[in-house]
Amino acid sequence: MKKHQLSLIVLAGGLGSRFGGNKQIAEIPGQNCTIMELSIIDAHAAGVTQVVLIINQAVRSEIERTILPRLPSDLDLVLVEQNIEQVPEQFKATLCHRVKPWGTGHALLCAKAHINNPAIVITADDYYGASSFLLLSEHFKKSAEWAMVGYPIVDTLSEHGGVNRGVCNIANGKLVAVTEYLNIQQQSEHIFGDNPQGLREKVSPNALGSMSFWGITPCLFDYLEQGFTAFLAQYNTATQQEYFLPNQIEQVIKTNAQTVFIYTARESWYGVTYKAELVNIAAHLRALRQV
Repeated sequence: MKKHQLSLIVLAGGLGSRFGGNKQIAEIPGQNCTIMELSIIDAHAAGVTQVVLIINQAVRSEIERTILPRLPSDLDLVLVEQNIEQVPEQFKATLCHRVKPWGTGHALLCAKAHINNPAIVITADDYYGASSFLLLSEHFKKSAEWAMVGYPIVDTLSEHGGVNRGVCNIANGKLVAVTEYLNIQQQSEHIFGDNPQGLREKVSPNALGSMSFWGITPCLFDYLEQGFTAFLAQYNTATQQEYFLPNQIEQVIKTNAQTVFIYTARESWYGVTYKAELVNIAAHLRALRQV
């Protein structure tokens, strides 16, 4: 396996049920490319030389036919399929009850065999901005610790209703915990959300949200393997439970096994949940990238 200074892992294996199709390969109107391609181009400009795409089998041929030929020719590109059969042998009997993928923690674990250096981890349907890739590229030039880029909550709200966000608890420039708030909305002059106890409370407009933009090193895969085994032992009959990456990173932080430095994003984040949102995002991206 070739050694790279910095890799990019794109989590693109979700089924996109609310989108109504495979949103990872949905082109941005008027731009002849996907959000994922913009992220890969930005990562490449920041020094990434390897890209590992975690995909579902249904989109492989389309990605190979249309997306890969449009990417920089000097990138080392790897396609890895995430499927529900990728579990330890002792849990194979549970597969007959499972339909959907196991979640982002499992998706990242699928990249283990291809990563032996620092890597940036993103999701395929989120636009993060070119400067975020530069932040983590510079981070790994001076540190071997994990890192993340957080986005001001006020910049991640929606005009169409409440959103769910992981709000970061930060101390001395490092991530302490991520607290999930539901139905976050601007109400008059303040932002409110439902805390984990179900109580409505103010959320600081300066708070940073975790939008799945992580800088990791290969040791994370060992933690993910251990955590996935424990997850399956606990939930092997719960067919809708998912193994989430942020939960596992937070668990590692709590045991003081790793430090996660946090950087504040310099650009806005844009995400796609519904097909209709692509049109609005296209207008924003044209203005940002002047294309």
